[in-house]
Amino acid sequence: MAKSQQTFNKSEKEKKRLKKREDKKKKKEARKAEAKENGGGIQFAYVDFNGNLTDTPPDPSLREKIDAESIEIGIPKKDPNAIEEFDPVRKGKVSFFDTSKGFGFIIDSENQEKYFCHVTGLKDEITENDNVSFELEKGLKGMNAVKVTKI
Repeated sequence: MAKSQQTFNKSEKEKKRLKKREDKKKKKEARKAEAKENGGGIQFAYVDFNGNLTDTPPDPSLREKIDAESIEIGIPKKDPNAIEEFDPVRKGKVSFFDTSKGFGFIIDSENQEKYFCHVTGLKDEITENDNVSFELEKGLKGMNAVKVTKI
């Protein structure tokens, strides 16, 4: 009895597979017939000078000649003669500092960003509301203030 049930399931699956194949064939023939009604072949789309799709070809007189060697791929090289001035020393104010825990926060006077400061990055002892100068260093959770000195 189990064998006849299994055979029935196989024949049902085979019927479904053949029906799918027939449906696919009918859809393909319908697409071909529709393409013949619409003038046949593939419809063309052109890209105008602004990058928009159009059905009219672009005017060849407006074509620009571009030298392939003038196209830069990648990041432009820095000029070695150019002097880039960057002062790593920043100034700010201590907004919070807990001496028992050994950390605090400094607010940068230029951009009002808050930076973490650990006791290991101090050169002088600091307290809240002190004006300080510091440098920034990448830490685990963001930028950290190091080489902190009182002003």
